[in-house]
Amino acid sequence: MRRIRRKSINWFLTGVLALILSSRYVIPVPTFDVPTATVLETQRGELLGARIADDGQWRFPAGDSIPPQFVACLLQFEDQYFYHHPGINPVSLYRSFKTNLAQGRIVSGGSTLTMQVARLLRNGKPRTYSQKLLETLIAIHLEINFTKDEILAMYVAHAPFGGNVVGLEAASWRYFGRPSHQLSWAEYAVLAVLPNAPSLLYPGKNTQQLKQKRDRLLDRLLEKQVIDEQTCKLAKLEPLPDRPVPLPQEARHALDRMQVRHPGQRATTSLRYYLQRQAQQTLNTHVAQLASNQVFNAAALIVQVDNGNTLAYVGNATGSRDHNNDVDVVIAKRSTGSILKPFLYASALTHGILLPKMLMPDVPTYVSGYAPKNYFPTFDGAVSADQALYRSLNVPFVRLLQQYGVDRFYHDLQNLEMSTLHYPSSHYGLSLILGGAETKLIDLAHMYAGMARVLNNQDMALPSKSFAGVGIVPTGYKATQKNARYLSPGAIYHTFEAMTQVNRPVSEDGWQSFTSSRRVAWKTGTSFGNKDAWAVGTTPEYVVAVWVGNADGEGRPGLTGVTSAAPLMFDLFSLLGPTTWFYPPYDDMTQASVCSKSGYRSSKWCEGADTVWLPQAVNKTLACPFHRVVHLSPDERWRVNAYCERPSKIKHKKWFMLPPIQEWYYKRKAPLYKTLPPLREDCFDPNAMSTMEFIYPKNSNKLYIPVQLDGSKGRVVFEVAHRNPQKQLFWHLNGVYLGTTREFHQMEIYEGQGKHKLVVVDEDGVELIKQFYILND
Repeated sequence: MRRIRRKSINWFLTGVLALILSSRYVIPVPTFDVPTATVLETQRGELLGARIADDGQWRFPAGDSIPPQFVACLLQFEDQYFYHHPGINPVSLYRSFKTNLAQGRIVSGGSTLTMQVARLLRNGKPRTYSQKLLETLIAIHLEINFTKDEILAMYVAHAPFGGNVVGLEAASWRYFGRPSHQLSWAEYAVLAVLPNAPSLLYPGKNTQQLKQKRDRLLDRLLEKQVIDEQTCKLAKLEPLPDRPVPLPQEARHALDRMQVRHPGQRATTSLRYYLQRQAQQTLNTHVAQLASNQVFNAAALIVQVDNGNTLAYVGNATGSRDHNNDVDVVIAKRSTGSILKPFLYASALTHGILLPKMLMPDVPTYVSGYAPKNYFPTFDGAVSADQALYRSLNVPFVRLLQQYGVDRFYHDLQNLEMSTLHYPSSHYGLSLILGGAETKLIDLAHMYAGMARVLNNQDMALPSKSFAGVGIVPTGYKATQKNARYLSPGAIYHTFEAMTQVNRPVSEDGWQSFTSSRRVAWKTGTSFGNKDAWAVGTTPEYVVAVWVGNADGEGRPGLTGVTSAAPLMFDLFSLLGPTTWFYPPYDDMTQASVCSKSGYRSSKWCEGADTVWLPQAVNKTLACPFHRVVHLSPDERWRVNAYCERPSKIKHKKWFMLPPIQEWYYKRKAPLYKTLPPLREDCFDPNAMSTMEFIYPKNSNKLYIPVQLDGSKGRVVFEVAHRNPQKQLFWHLNGVYLGTTREFHQMEIYEGQGKHKLVVVDEDGVELIKQFYILND
């Protein structure tokens, strides 16, 4: 008998061991294969938004921890012996079996939390004795393969909480509008009792029964000395939630990007909750004001310079779908306007083509039929480079791009991670600097932040931009760090210094007078047809980038970067903390002597020079070409030479002199500019300096003259600049006299196809000759 008993025990132990081994190594472990919601949170755990799971359930991805207060409530209500039983509680099962047998139907399950997890894995199978047996086996299987905490986490993530709310995290936000770690004892108690009968009891339905269950659980917690009497009384006084509350939607467009790229994941973002909310409200206020001009859309980014993280991501104004407010303009391709000029300016400084005060030509320009115009259709003749930047003059920058090279600048922009250059550089041509290309707000923000990082002695490129532009780091995502310095720190510093001089909106007038004012390097842009208004500003700490317009591309009169985008940009800056300014990168600069009038490297002929810190490439720039020594009569009224004046009487004087076409426009706005005295009549100068120059056509010798709409022959207008506008000019075409001009030297010419010769002669007999071809009648 003893041998039989021992043998039976051995067989039993062998069977148990076989069951354990099979469960551990042979039988597949069941897992939850259900879709989850896409969840976007701040680094502090604040919910920015969520998208419902594909099966229509609010089921958040499992969190990394469970509040201990909820665990206490749940175990007291559902399974007090959870940490002591092997997945089943025989006493509870026996008690429920007797109750069900007495009632003639299943009214009590006697299930442990592990068995409830098994039932959730079975996904709503009917409650029968056979199913109960299967759940028991699955529960044991789970206990063998998972720890108690892992099983508890499964339950918390997948338990039903009424309606289409599944899991503790979703329930916490849907019923209380807060994360689960911030609830009260009363709220934890409500959530602990809901899975017991989710179809019967949930907020807004059978409120009295729900309150009774909650209060009984609180009494049990008091009895077990989990909470004290005062806490219990106060918890019972808390009201129940009336109905589910809407989930936050503070960053809907960032969430949309997360939903497309990584659906069903929980992501932590660098966005700051309250800054994001304030940025959205500020943008909405501005768009509401612009709506009177039929402007309905805007977008904004606030980027932290040192790490490239996005602190606020506002893809559009919140409003009616009739105005395309669902469009995420942060990633939309829009015409650049003149927002790329600082990059060309910095590139030219980096390579020694330009200096900050160097005079650039601002004159009528014609390049292969392309004739750029300034926003205000006037010309300065010559303007300093920094002024051309902060005034955003188009003509000087088109000429600079022609000098620098379109292909070269195109590759610079690619190196700066401008992602929208999908065509070869020849497709854009010189219009690349004036809106001929498209860009994205997210690219612009990080391109400007990259320049600021160089001045902060950091790498220009950082990985945080590479996913969604909002600093989201999904599970398993690894980024690689790049090292890139395409622009020199000295060039960037002088670029930013020039950008601080841009005229601010009316609301910012007089900012220099206040010591508390924020110094910002900023630039605006306006696309052709007033379709896009840009404003981007940077400090050592932040970049704020703004776009304003209509998402459908409709232009509106008065929609400009200065009037529409800049006020919003400065209002967004006001949401940020105090900022500093960049330190001059002296280790990347050198002191150089610069001509005080021309801004070029000073030559021996310059009248005055300034010693300034400049980018190291200053040594590659030309010496001043505008200063030279002229020979004057004793009274300085005439230019003379040894052919007409005794050398002892000739006065030698340094003179600042621009080319004729630049001088013609420049002296109108520079009353102190001295024109070169004329050559005395009795003098002959074999090396006479040019006194005349063609304004149009400048370089082209092949002209196309179209037929007018009424069928009449077209015309071409030739224009000449003379150092002395009062001089009469005599015009001859193909040997035939055409007429005389004084002050405004323009002449209309009507000629047919073929080769022609134009000769312009001034009163002193100086000739200007132009040979050209007319290609068509």
